[in-house]
Amino acid sequence: LKAFANPEDLTGKLKEKYKPNLGDPDVERVRRNHLNDIENVIPFVLIGLCYIACNPAATLALWHFRIFFFSRLFHTFAYQIPLPQPSRALGFAVGYAATISMGVQVLLAIF
Repeated sequence: LKAFANPEDLTGKLKEKYKPNLGDPDVERVRRNHLNDIENVIPFVLIGLCYIACNPAATLALWHFRIFFFSRLFHTFAYQIPLPQPSRALGFAVGYAATISMGVQVLLAIF
């Protein structure tokens, strides 16, 4: 691939032969996918912890977690392959719906 994003990654003869490459499209696609996962997984985990604290039915909680997991897995594959839209958007929407559903149930348990 010969793509180095950081100058310190180039050592010895590599430093003479290559220069850092910040524009490799494959690396950028993985980076954007990773950032998207962080933006979605962190809120899911935080809301999920609150959801579990509300003592939901075990099967319902398990289905929320499964749906979110498989939607993010599908989203990752759709992003990396890449599959045509709206496949990636559907993967996002399903995971987001699971997160919102848990959040609503947390709010209902509080009030």
